[in-house]
Amino acid sequence: MEGQIDYIDKQILLKLQSDARKAYSQIAEELKISNSLVHQRIKKLHEAGIIMDAKFIFDEKKLGYKTKSYSGIRLREARFAKSVMEELTKIEEIVECNYVSGNYAIFILIFAKDNEHLREVLYEQVHLINGVAGTDSFLCFDSGFKRNIPFK
Repeated sequence: MEGQIDYIDKQILLKLQSDARKAYSQIAEELKISNSLVHQRIKKLHEAGIIMDAKFIFDEKKLGYKTKSYSGIRLREARFAKSVMEELTKIEEIVECNYVSGNYAIFILIFAKDNEHLREVLYEQVHLINGVAGTDSFLCFDSGFKRNIPFK
């Protein structure tokens, strides 16, 4: 579908990006197109994998998660990457996990209640996974901004 996103698709995506809960009928009214066209276009964007899901974004701090850490994981051997990744999915506090290049094989994002909770996640869960050689953690004080990638 790359290159097949037209002006209407872009406008619909911009409306959804600003408020994913916006009613299709409201999008149609704002864009001066039919409600059924909005439904068809959003369905097409879903099927093409451009729109993957609509989710609510929680405020971690208000839910009691005051410590945010990016942690790089070193593996004993590269062959452990897949099994380590599978085990990491079982740890609730890990909200993002990526294969990376460089000194680490995997980079994770952890939210914890406090520093003690972070230590427990790392030492009592992550470090006990077969194949993990070690971790380095980088505490995040605050997020400057978050956004979707641009589309043109």
